[in-house]
Amino acid sequence: MKAMSVNVTGDEKALPGVRTISVARFQNRSAAEGLDRVAVEEPLEIQLGFGADGARQHRSISVTMRTPGDDFDLAAGFLFTESVIGSPNDIQSIAYCGDPSRPGFGNTVRVELRPPVRFDPALLERHFYTNSSCGVCGKSSIEAVHAARTIARPASGPLHSSVIHTLPGAARQSQQIFESTGGLHASALFSADGQLVLLREDVGRHNALDKVIGSLLLENRLPLDGHILLVSGRVSFELVQKALMAGIPALAAVGAPSSLAIELARTYGMTLIGFVRDGRFNVYCGQERIVESR
Repeated sequence: MKAMSVNVTGDEKALPGVRTISVARFQNRSAAEGLDRVAVEEPLEIQLGFGADGARQHRSISVTMRTPGDDFDLAAGFLFTESVIGSPNDIQSIAYCGDPSRPGFGNTVRVELRPPVRFDPALLERHFYTNSSCGVCGKSSIEAVHAARTIARPASGPLHSSVIHTLPGAARQSQQIFESTGGLHASALFSADGQLVLLREDVGRHNALDKVIGSLLLENRLPLDGHILLVSGRVSFELVQKALMAGIPALAAVGAPSSLAIELARTYGMTLIGFVRDGRFNVYCGQERIVESR
C-alpha cells in the first residue's frame, strides 16, 4: 500500500477545522485504501501585551491545543474566565502575530490590554488546583474560584423539561465539523425557550466554551442570564466555573458531571443537568427550576 498522505479538498476551504487524509481500511481479512476526514488539532499560543504606553510588556501566557477557527473569541474567553479581563473594554486589540508568509502563521494570537488595565501573573496560577490529581480539596478549589472573582447568583427563571429534551438534537444540526469528522466537542448556548443562540466546536471542551463566552463578551452581551448551556461529553469543575463567570444559570450535558462540578454548581445556585439523551436526563442541583411539560 502507498504511504498515507494529506489532501486538501474544496470542502475543507469551507470547513477549515477539517482535513482529509488517506487511510487503510480493514474489513474482515482484506485492506483497501480510502479517505477519511479528521478534525484539525494545532497549537494556539496566547500572548498578552500590557503596561503603560512606552513601557509595554509582552508575555506568552498560554498554549492550548485547539481546532483552528474563532481564535480571537477563544483568546478573549480564556482571558475573561481566567479573570485577566472583566469586560470587552479592557481589550485594545486582538491580532495574529508573526510573518503571514511563514508556516504556522495563525497559531499565535496577541491580545493588547488598554494601558490602564493591569495584569497580575498570579491570576493564572489557579490552574494548579483545577488539576484533578493535585490533591487540593474541593472546598479549597471553590474558595479559590470565589476569590478570583465574585460570581453573581444565577437567575431563577423556569426551564421546561420538554425544552431540555430538544437541546442535543438542535445542537447536532449545527455541528458541521462533528458531522464531518465525529471528533469534536461542542458548547451550545440556548435561550430559555430552546432557541440556539451560538454554537462552537473544538477538540478541547474547555476551548469550545471559551469560544462561546469570548464571542458574546466581545459583543458586550454578558452576563448570560436567562440562557441554558449544553456541552458535549462530561461536565468538569472548570466548565461549571467558566459558565458561572459568564452568568449562565443552567448547564446541561450529554454526559455526567463530576462530584466537584456538582458541588460548585450547588454553591452558586446553578441548575446542573446530566445525561440529556434518549428522552431522559438527571438533575443534580436546581431541580426547583424544572417545570414538567404536559
